[in-house]
Amino acid sequence: MKKAYNPKKIEAKWQKEWAESGVYLQYGRKKKFYVLDMFPYPSGAGLHVGHPKGYIATDVLARMKQLQGYGVLHPMGWDAFGLPAEQFALKNKVHPEKAVKENIKTFKKQLGKIGFTYDWEREINTTDPEYYKWTQWIFLQMWKKGLAYESHDPINWCPKCLTGLANEDLENGRCERCGSLVEKRPLRQWVLRMTKYADRLLHDLDTEKLEWSESIKEQQRNWIGRSEGAVVKFPISNFQFLNKSKIQNPKSKIDFLEVYTTRLDTIFGCTYVILAPEHPLLKNLESRISNLSEVKKYIRQAVGKSDLERTELNKEKTGVELKGIYVINPATTEKIPVWVADFVLVQYGTGAVFADAHDKRDFDMAKKYSIPLKVSIKPADNEELWHKVERLEECFEGEGILVHSTQFDGLTSADARPKIIDWLAKQNLAKKKVNYKMRDWPFSRQRYWGEPIPLIHCDKCGVVAVPEKDLPVKLPKVKSYEPTDTGESPLASIASWVNVKCPKCKGSAQRETNTMPQWAGSSWYYLAYVMRGISPPAGRAGNFQFPISKYKKAFDYWIPVDVYVGGTEHATRHLLYARFWHKFLYDIKAVSGKEPFKKLVNQGLIVATDGRKMSKRWNNVINPDDMVAQFGADAFRIYEMFMGPFTQSIAWNTAGVVGARRFLEKVWKLGSRISTNKTTNDTNKNIEILLHKTIRKVGEDIENFKFNTAISALMILVNALEKEDHLSRITYRTSLLLLSPFAPHITEELWAAAGEKKSIFLAQWPKWDAKKIIEEMKTIVVQVNGKVRATLQMVTGSDEEAVKSQALKDIKVQAHIAGKEIHKVIYIQDKILNLVVRERV
Repeated sequence: MKKAYNPKKIEAKWQKEWAESGVYLQYGRKKKFYVLDMFPYPSGAGLHVGHPKGYIATDVLARMKQLQGYGVLHPMGWDAFGLPAEQFALKNKVHPEKAVKENIKTFKKQLGKIGFTYDWEREINTTDPEYYKWTQWIFLQMWKKGLAYESHDPINWCPKCLTGLANEDLENGRCERCGSLVEKRPLRQWVLRMTKYADRLLHDLDTEKLEWSESIKEQQRNWIGRSEGAVVKFPISNFQFLNKSKIQNPKSKIDFLEVYTTRLDTIFGCTYVILAPEHPLLKNLESRISNLSEVKKYIRQAVGKSDLERTELNKEKTGVELKGIYVINPATTEKIPVWVADFVLVQYGTGAVFADAHDKRDFDMAKKYSIPLKVSIKPADNEELWHKVERLEECFEGEGILVHSTQFDGLTSADARPKIIDWLAKQNLAKKKVNYKMRDWPFSRQRYWGEPIPLIHCDKCGVVAVPEKDLPVKLPKVKSYEPTDTGESPLASIASWVNVKCPKCKGSAQRETNTMPQWAGSSWYYLAYVMRGISPPAGRAGNFQFPISKYKKAFDYWIPVDVYVGGTEHATRHLLYARFWHKFLYDIKAVSGKEPFKKLVNQGLIVATDGRKMSKRWNNVINPDDMVAQFGADAFRIYEMFMGPFTQSIAWNTAGVVGARRFLEKVWKLGSRISTNKTTNDTNKNIEILLHKTIRKVGEDIENFKFNTAISALMILVNALEKEDHLSRITYRTSLLLLSPFAPHITEELWAAAGEKKSIFLAQWPKWDAKKIIEEMKTIVVQVNGKVRATLQMVTGSDEEAVKSQALKDIKVQAHIAGKEIHKVIYIQDKILNLVVRERV
């Protein structure tokens, strides 16, 4: 090219051309590929250079897949309800609806400059009534199936945001949004029965062949927190004995204290039990507690603390004895005292634990208050430790051999537990129980800016669903929407909106005034993009019509999402909620698959040059508009993908954009070296070999999100081509195709300048020829825990990730790692891959 490279001119030109021609909307192809970004909350600050990293990555993949013959769905939308938008609006004294519209306008303008393949006809906005009528519809189906219920239990309350929060909205006991220490406050709220899906959420992480990082899967497993144990009945006072080994089973339910435990092997060492301060049994026992005023004072202090404060491992343990109250240890038939302590949480298990010498918290509390302790577990093969444990000088929390446990002495902890359960079960004093750390999802927010919950309260009929024909229940237009500290949403004060006729009896009734959490709209949005494509885009509302069955065929085609890209911070919130909603939709036959996202990739953060997160607070934000204006969108895209491994965090360095721009200048000049002979291929065999290596390398690396090494290979190719006097049209054309996903504008311009009539993105992705790549294949032995399970044929020099990826696809290997976690990978290049696996805890 004789003229100078002017990215500003050519980028604007091609962005306009692409939008008008719809070159990316190739949906009629046999093969489909759905690639999706976690859609953004449109903040008032707009984008900084860290935000587009994931967007560029999905765009690179989408472009390559289209060139490979796929019909690609690559949409974008806005997660605009919830606290962030409302707080921004309050701060800037503007209505959230207006603020959201302005912020979206800014975001779209910024994204438009970078050159994405988004199908804007499918754009969604969670605050659009035609969108959230479906959010409300899904909620109603859950309510009809008994999965949404009303509760008055204490929930997390943020004193600054003035709203209830789910456990998933907390970070170390503080509000994730504002950082305030949360309180516990009893509130009327709607809750989704998410625990009903706990086992399926766990099971399908392994059985549905999800291509997710093991760390994200493990975060979800830990959050769900499935544990197998037993509920044990401790008779309360007024007990009777048949003999020393069997307790007369009282008829009255109040005569029992039920305790959940996963360590029933330690029950013979139980010397006291502990209740949570909120335990409902306390009220029934008040008349028999001789130090009631002392107990009530302790409870008042405890319930005002956050769960984080109460369960902090290093804090000094406190408690108070319920004097006059005793229970019987069902294993020993001994009378033991009952205490209340704040480190026991009412929402876990039964809100009560039995205490013994083999739990550090119990041990420390007993030492502090001179409560007797008994040892019942002996460490195996460690006499020195056993002497310390036996003398109560040290707490042994591990599993071992039972001692002082009557007929169970000598058994291991693992062997003893089922036997003790059976023994107590025969006396109707114990039963097996599966418990979950994950709680049901508090779904009410006491704020204005959220989806109204489509229920109506009638004194005569009770809670009634808003009829489907009346959806959506729209938010009323208001001037004042400030939250209150009353536990009620601001909507409660709008009588004209609240007071309605009951859909059943036509009598006076009131709307539900709480709104949904900000996670509601994002729990199904990936389906909304598919729904947008069903009807012609003759109006935004036209694509969102009932019934759900009209979209089934499209869901079957597009779902699951093939590749989903977003941050790791959503592992136990959005990703878990979306999986839960999807499984419910599967149950009501709205969708066919059990999981919404097949492959999940988490991008690393781009931090500021000072190593901190980009923030106005630190005055270290870099605007992508400035980078695009100075260096061009293609240089910006190249740098973001080249700056380091995609999944790792890295600091921004503008000098890197300069380097990317220089690389593109080299590409621009290659056009002047094209041979005039349109049919002749390269005579330089080294270039031919390098070209085919690059085709393979770039294709495989884009597929595996190794963008930095793909660009490195392209740079090596361009440097080699620079040294050639002449380039064949085939080589030049192929080079542009390989670069086009990363730098679409410059390659489209050079493609057209080379005489091509159609867009470069309507061409075909080049194929590499194995015969033209002079490389030796190696046989690599795959072991699982040191035993040979398979062999692979891999290219010499293949790295660990490539070999591991192939090994995990092998059926024989899969059979030996099913249900296990990979603890360690040992790779000796070109020889052996050993997967060290272990049972999941």
